[in-house]
Amino acid sequence: MRLTPVAAAFALTLSVPALATATESPAPTQANAPAAKAPASTPAAGDLLFEQPQMKNAAPGSTITYDYIRRSGIAKGPFGAPLQDQITIKVEPGKQADARDMQVEMFSGLNRRPAGPFEDMTGNPVVPLFLENHVMALSKVLEANPRYLKLAIRKGLREKATVTPVKVPFDGKEVDGWRIEMKPFEGDAMGERMRGLDTLTYTFVTSPAVPGEIVSMEAVSKTKDGGELLEEKLGYEQKAG
Repeated sequence: MRLTPVAAAFALTLSVPALATATESPAPTQANAPAAKAPASTPAAGDLLFEQPQMKNAAPGSTITYDYIRRSGIAKGPFGAPLQDQITIKVEPGKQADARDMQVEMFSGLNRRPAGPFEDMTGNPVVPLFLENHVMALSKVLEANPRYLKLAIRKGLREKATVTPVKVPFDGKEVDGWRIEMKPFEGDAMGERMRGLDTLTYTFVTSPAVPGEIVSMEAVSKTKDGGELLEEKLGYEQKAG
């Protein structure tokens, strides 16, 4: 599988043997865990997120905006204060017909994160940027090696994800899309150390009709009584007119 440059960077870090902490061995994998079954016509989760030329329908000269929110109800606020901000992608032509050069502003003011620039890319950089930012925050809260968490997410996309067709409201109509859902830490050997966050559910929605193809991404975890451990969401902003 050939990945776009940013997606490849994320995947390469996932392929390195991971440690639960700097001094621990990786948790054993479930050798007999069945891969999620899907009809032949259903694309794989990894293909939808990392293989598609997602930027081909993003017009040069346009700006794609995503609304972002992160909040947590964990005592003492290890994730920090609630954060509500935006990620913007300014799109320019790339060397290839389906590729784009992109300037990314990831959050604003003191919340700003370094991102790019990205040159001659066919994939949407918001996918690995969201995942990298999420994993780094999660690893700090759990005092875990981020490579361990990345490996679990990578395996989750490959072995635990369900992909279903959905209708997505866009530009005053409904368009075809795909919904990807997984719980990568469910049943993890280190689950008891995750402060309840082993229940994290990741949901991605994509549609080839939406510029950049990424409609939304989220990571949500709740307690058994419905309390909010973590809610991290990103959504495509549809501009009026």
